[in-house]
Amino acid sequence: MSADTDELRVWIDQDLCTGDGLCVQYAPEVFELDIDGLAYVKDDTGELLQAPGVRAGVPARLLLEVIDSAKECPGDCIHVVRVADDVEVAGPDALE
Repeated sequence: MSADTDELRVWIDQDLCTGDGLCVQYAPEVFELDIDGLAYVKDDTGELLQAPGVRAGVPARLLLEVIDSAKECPGDCIHVVRVADDVEVAGPDALE
């Protein structure tokens, strides 16, 4: 396991995605808009992960960008969860 992505995972609920692309502006290495106009997460090789609920690791150097994207997302569809206990730390289900 890579120490770079062990801490947090991120996923997008495409049913709620508004396609604004804010997440792509924040962290283009993690998020990408597909031809359907919706945002998806990418794995560490840049491969688009399109299965519903699939999670991608959050690189440590992009931690703040990914958390900011979840907080600023107009669709409230980005979920950032801790690997250790599956607690959402940013997104619509996060306890703030």
